[in-house]
Amino acid sequence: MIRALIFDVDGTLAETEEIHREAFNEAFVACGVGWFWDQALYGKLLRTTGGRERILAHAATIGCEVDAAAIHTRKTNIYNDKIRTGSIALRPGVEALIEHARRSDLALAIATTTSRANVTSLLQATLGRTRLGWFSSIRTGEDVAAKKPDPQVYRLVLDDLGLNGRDCLAFEDSENGLRAANAAGIATVITPSVYSAKDDFTGAVSILPDLQSPDFWPEKGLPALVRLS
Repeated sequence: MIRALIFDVDGTLAETEEIHREAFNEAFVACGVGWFWDQALYGKLLRTTGGRERILAHAATIGCEVDAAAIHTRKTNIYNDKIRTGSIALRPGVEALIEHARRSDLALAIATTTSRANVTSLLQATLGRTRLGWFSSIRTGEDVAAKKPDPQVYRLVLDDLGLNGRDCLAFEDSENGLRAANAAGIATVITPSVYSAKDDFTGAVSILPDLQSPDFWPEKGLPALVRLS
């Protein structure tokens, strides 16, 4: 039986990548870096997980040296200001699934490459401050030495929960996330995001447009994959 649901954040809980891209570009201006990441370039850069790592990867590609840590700190502050003051919603079906998990005594967890501040601001803006405590484990890119597709963040979550991979179901939007979850022995549902639609999702137990899909909820209030596991 499935005993826990583990969620990625960016692109999975909410379509946040455009807000991230805007925050990167504003940070480049604020830090005096003459870069601009359009959607096409950003889509390629997303193959590298982690914001600071993305900055370093781009700098290496164009033969430039920058203070990636400083730029990323500025970007994170800008992003969280946007999340706190802007309008952001969870992707369809996400809140209903979280509420179903609560009713069904399924543990909830987060496994992401983004920062803890980003997770906190998104959850507070969408679910409210009091619901942060619903998640038994929140592990982020700050907790690991190697980010997705490395499975380290998922293994930390499993340790926190005291569960094996076969006891859990993961929700991801990207190939890197799928590879990380599968390497930890966790069956994974994919809901592709705007930037990940062309990724290779071989190995996913299901690929759905979103978690509101009738293929996921064939009976009201009863997710199929949780029921059949």
